[in-house]
Amino acid sequence: MTMWVFGYGSLLWNPGFPVADRVVARLKGYQRSFCMRSIHHRGTEEEPGLVLALDAVPPASCEGIAMQVEAGAEQATLEYLRARELISSAYYEATVPLQLVDGRVVDAVAYIIDAAHDQYCGGLPLEEQAQIIAKAVGGRGPNTEYLFNTADHLNQIGLQDADLDWLAARVRSICA
Repeated sequence: MTMWVFGYGSLLWNPGFPVADRVVARLKGYQRSFCMRSIHHRGTEEEPGLVLALDAVPPASCEGIAMQVEAGAEQATLEYLRARELISSAYYEATVPLQLVDGRVVDAVAYIIDAAHDQYCGGLPLEEQAQIIAKAVGGRGPNTEYLFNTADHLNQIGLQDADLDWLAARVRSICA
């Protein structure tokens, strides 16, 4: 059985598993948002950073990449993703329907923010997000790197995210 994974943040530019195919896709009912405080990868418990999450906001939709896992690597990929994405239980794993740009609909694994978790911080003003991202550093590096890589990759594949573009420009000016 073919396994698909939905990438909307760092999985876009750093999947960490063998990918057989990449297709632009849309997930309905969710938006990409810096609504999760990062206490491991892009911040610390003392100085949390922010990472992107899928926030349930009907009727929104999120464009990203559906990644088909190479045949035979499904179990290892799932184990890897669970270790990476479920590190603090702020995300939950779900199987979601994706509308691919070529018209197909596939079920994909996605990691969605638990709005009841204490790391959830939906609704932060963009300026506050920029100030946090400009300063935070975690186990996987600076929060700025996460923002810049994600915004740049979305632009390279032709997916526009006005909030990420604004944040990237603002964080660059703060750090200058």
